[in-house]
Amino acid sequence: MQAIIETLQLEDGRTITIETGKLAKQADGSVVVRMGNTMLLATVVANKEMKEGQDFFPLSVEYKEKFSADGRMPGGFIKRENRPNELEILTCRLVDRALRPLFPEDYLCECQVIISLISYEIGVLPDALACLAASAALAVSDIPFNGPVSEVKVGRVDGKFVLNPTAAQLEVSDIDMMIAASIDNVIMVEGEMLEISEAEMLDAISFAHAAIKLQCQAQLNLASKIEKSKVKREYAKPASDLELKARVDKAAYDKVYAVAKQGLGKHERSAEFKKVYEEMKAEAFNAEEVAAQGKLIKTYFHDVEYNAVRRLLLDEQRRLDGRKPNQIRAIWSEVDYLPSAHGSAIFTRGETQSLTSVTLGTKLDEQKMDAVSVARSEKFYLHYNFPPFSTGEAKMLRGTSRREVGHGNLAQRALKPVIPTGEENPYTIRVVSDILESNGSSSMATVCAGTLALMDAGVQIKAPVSGIAMGLIADKGGKFEVLSDILGDEDHLGDMDFKVTGTTAGITACQMDIKIEGLSFEILTKALHQAKEGRLHILGEMAKTISAPKSELKPHAPRMVSIFIDAQFIGMIIGPGGKHIQELQKTSGTVITIEEIEKTKQGKVSISGSNADAIQQVVSKIKGMTTAPEVGETYDGKVKSILPFGAVVEIMPGKEGLLHISEFDHRRIEDINTVVKEGDIVKVKLLEIEARSGKLKLSRKALLPRPERTAEAK
Repeated sequence: MQAIIETLQLEDGRTITIETGKLAKQADGSVVVRMGNTMLLATVVANKEMKEGQDFFPLSVEYKEKFSADGRMPGGFIKRENRPNELEILTCRLVDRALRPLFPEDYLCECQVIISLISYEIGVLPDALACLAASAALAVSDIPFNGPVSEVKVGRVDGKFVLNPTAAQLEVSDIDMMIAASIDNVIMVEGEMLEISEAEMLDAISFAHAAIKLQCQAQLNLASKIEKSKVKREYAKPASDLELKARVDKAAYDKVYAVAKQGLGKHERSAEFKKVYEEMKAEAFNAEEVAAQGKLIKTYFHDVEYNAVRRLLLDEQRRLDGRKPNQIRAIWSEVDYLPSAHGSAIFTRGETQSLTSVTLGTKLDEQKMDAVSVARSEKFYLHYNFPPFSTGEAKMLRGTSRREVGHGNLAQRALKPVIPTGEENPYTIRVVSDILESNGSSSMATVCAGTLALMDAGVQIKAPVSGIAMGLIADKGGKFEVLSDILGDEDHLGDMDFKVTGTTAGITACQMDIKIEGLSFEILTKALHQAKEGRLHILGEMAKTISAPKSELKPHAPRMVSIFIDAQFIGMIIGPGGKHIQELQKTSGTVITIEEIEKTKQGKVSISGSNADAIQQVVSKIKGMTTAPEVGETYDGKVKSILPFGAVVEIMPGKEGLLHISEFDHRRIEDINTVVKEGDIVKVKLLEIEARSGKLKLSRKALLPRPERTAEAK
């Protein structure tokens, strides 16, 4: 079977191939994208007809990593790939956000994109190829799509941008960004950075766009060789009635515009819009028309809301809540709200509120990630919860949603660059944000609340981080307004949701989604500089509550002490079957973890607990266990057991020697039980360590003065 292949050459000599016509031929479009030995199979299928009454575009994107791609078996009891892990969910979202804006607005047929990792080469990250594969599958199909589009990952090593960096390069990179674009415009941006400037971020996007243009052209070249893709399929469009639309517009536009201009709160505004809608139906239509075309009337009323809100902003620079385009909502915050948490904060901006807590743990609490392309442990992680009551709704709770995973990941990436590492931070840190109210920018409220809670917990972060969500309203004539700190309705009715987080020194993370086909660098530049102004304003407001991390942990927070030992003593501390370490934890009430550091041939022992004295006792015992006894030294030993010919005495934790009956005293002792018993403390001297066996020979007699000889003995 002859496959059709298009090859891309990267500047560093690596190649990417896009192949079609060989696998999954019953799908509407299918391709295999390969870079090194990493291979992705992407398929796309769309229904020929849309469902009756459909009023939204049902696009689903699925990304799955097959363990067989890396020659591995799935872990756990169930030996097959199961629910998507967080990495797979995040990759799905990246691809979905790049594809969705490029489908025709009136195309509402169900469409499913499935991307599978079928071969994996360590270091060649598949998430950078997933969107290219999905777009190429659409390009070779007859499904209507205003692409192509592609994504690339950008890193920066030693001051130079790197395209689709390896995992090793990302370890030393100060930028980790994913950028999606068409040939003409940027569509999606997401990533984390080590406090870079707005200019540096724009340079990274420009670098990525140059490479994306080549990938888009390669897709066009491939599609030109596929007869099926040359004529896109006809599709049924949603019902329309221009006369009905004009009647709705005439009856509702002025009233909707007037409501939008009042600067009401979220629920009051929603109630007023609903009132206008009901009045319009009653005044402009009869019962038969409402019964027959009620759904279409509702659709056209939404269009009226869309147009009125946008014109109000573009023509009068007035927003739904009365603010100016660059104005931030009122902010209040509080720390130490939860008495039992290790750190906590409330951050409220307008009608969006986050209650965030910080919990400090040990190495045992690290978040382990075991996916095909990623296997690591996270010492810092953040969980974001979005309960339905936060928007005044009652809904079933069905577990963590993909949106919650995505928003939590963004906030985690925003805060990660300022979390202390190495010996500066011995703790595993978990941050949990519960959104209690939501009217836009809840992920950015999480970043702000997370910063405050970390400082309240006494975590010595490098600098406070704040976040802001930027919006956009643009018309076809080129007129546009960039909005700071957007509302939920401005996100819904606008063209962009661009989240930017950072410190006073620079950007730490970003995420941009758009609903139009692309974004010019002029708009992107304005949005970034306006975001900086807002970010600095928010940091100033946060500083009024707490400006620096507290110098001490909370009294009930765990204390942790770490000591380093020679790796040869690790087994001794653990003991047979974990006997020694379990006994230490049980008697002290602490948690002890041991990590071997291969590079230095050392072991790192971390002792955690709320009782400082207990921690110190464990430290002393471990130091005793890992300190070699010295011949000639004196020790206070504890009698562990009695033998017919002497006593076994522990002179250091884990170090026992024989005190022979003849070495107990200068006088002759017939029965050792008459002079000592188990548990007694005996001062002894180490006489000898046998070279071959390592056994310790002890003496009490050597520490006693020799008795004077009697005249009779002389």
